[in-house]
Amino acid sequence: MGENARVTADYRGDYQELVDEISELLGAPATLENRDFELIAFGAYDSEGDLDPSALDPVRARSILTRRSTAAVRAWFEGFGITRATGPVRIPRTPEAGVHRGRICLPVRHRGVVLGYVWLLDGEPGPTDDQLAAAMEVTGRIGALLADEAQAGADLTREFRAVLTAERGWQRDMAVAALRTALGPRGEGPHAVVCVAPWPSADPEDAPSARAVPHTTALCTIPWGTTGQSLAVLVRLRSTDVRAPALTAANRLLKEGARAGVGDPLTGLADLGTAWQEATAAARAALAEPRLGPVAEWSRIGPYRLLTALPPESAHDPAIAPLLSPTHHELARTAEVYLDCAGQAARTAAELGIHRQTLYYRLSRVEQLTGLDLDDGEDRLLLHMVLKGARL
Repeated sequence: MGENARVTADYRGDYQELVDEISELLGAPATLENRDFELIAFGAYDSEGDLDPSALDPVRARSILTRRSTAAVRAWFEGFGITRATGPVRIPRTPEAGVHRGRICLPVRHRGVVLGYVWLLDGEPGPTDDQLAAAMEVTGRIGALLADEAQAGADLTREFRAVLTAERGWQRDMAVAALRTALGPRGEGPHAVVCVAPWPSADPEDAPSARAVPHTTALCTIPWGTTGQSLAVLVRLRSTDVRAPALTAANRLLKEGARAGVGDPLTGLADLGTAWQEATAAARAALAEPRLGPVAEWSRIGPYRLLTALPPESAHDPAIAPLLSPTHHELARTAEVYLDCAGQAARTAAELGIHRQTLYYRLSRVEQLTGLDLDDGEDRLLLHMVLKGARL
């Protein structure tokens, strides 16, 4: 199509037109899904029989309403050989599997590779061989479109990653310019950056597609720490005052053990590097402090905005090092809660569920171990910062 920079949303009208064309050819509503069984387009067809509520069996209804199918449904349909087929595949009704009406699957291929499927409800009378042959010609055009979009998505992923990993200065400026060209007018709209960490794989094939997450413009994996990975996501916003799309994307992408951070909204791409730093800082804070929730916003992580900017070695103050040993975990927690409670003994004792005299004893032990005076504001500040920093 000659314009690899087109983003997912720009293809939707094209897919809808082609699916509607198949619906007209066959006289029945057609549904287009990608090879991961994520809904792309649904062609409505004005036929009284097809508007019967019984047409929406559980599998079909879930696909339309949630825009995806379960792994079990996917495995069941793939068991009929649709991934290898080059022509229509008829699948019988199987009520016990939630398939109350038979299906016809038209595999969508491009250069021999299956990229998606067009689904039709089978019935009496079903489509003729000539009708199905005509519909398969349309699936060839859909396949070319899917391939073009995949290439555009790969280009966008590369440009997005380049911005987030480039050094400050001319290298980042060039990367931003390339991403702006790739996005076109959409690049100047409001966006937010999301970081999900840790992400289980660096393999691009294991990353979700932008289509799978609403409002997502681009995503890529970025190194996290020395051995891990994180997932970076660029999310479109309606305005800088409405952050809901970014929070929704972050929650949708969370995996077991992972946390997400959301940077402040930005207009344009010039500050994308800063937004990524904010998102990673918020993710680190969420991993360190459970009370911040599985998804933390940069604007709401309080002292962690400063602590995440400090070098890792700042948490290794020699005076407080003895307190951070595993044998003194209880004392460290007592000191942190005491400082979180602004030095109020009654609140601290209630929070820890201990007697006030026990609290005083533990605090005296903290002073003995560290040599700090908890009545001194600067000593308290140092202790509080190091204890919080150690979580990171």
